[in-house]
Amino acid sequence: MKLKKYDSINVIPFIDVLLVLLAIVLLTSTFISKGIIPISLPKGKHADNIKVNKEIIIVIKEDGTIYCNNNIQGLDEIQNHILQFPKDTAVHINSDKNSKFQDFVLVLDMLKKDEFTNISIVTKK
Repeated sequence: MKLKKYDSINVIPFIDVLLVLLAIVLLTSTFISKGIIPISLPKGKHADNIKVNKEIIIVIKEDGTIYCNNNIQGLDEIQNHILQFPKDTAVHINSDKNSKFQDFVLVLDMLKKDEFTNISIVTKK
């Protein structure tokens, strides 16, 4: 029996393997980027609730009052409060459309001085 001579390479199995690898990478990266991997945690009778503050919300009202996480008022108190968080913590600034721009700049200046890098401005669609 004589062997056939092939003039080209069949690439379809190679493409199949690459598509499977691509699907695995995309699924894994989705779980890593969101930080959500579904698991079932065990139960315990004496477990404590974990309170994790993952973000800082700063609100600038029309009259110039500034709040942080709905309870801390004043720029100095807010600065002392946010220094407890890591520098890459998400900071959301909600500024009233009729508030003074100077109040907004003061908040941004405080965040930049303390080297916060993950700052976002919340708007309405």
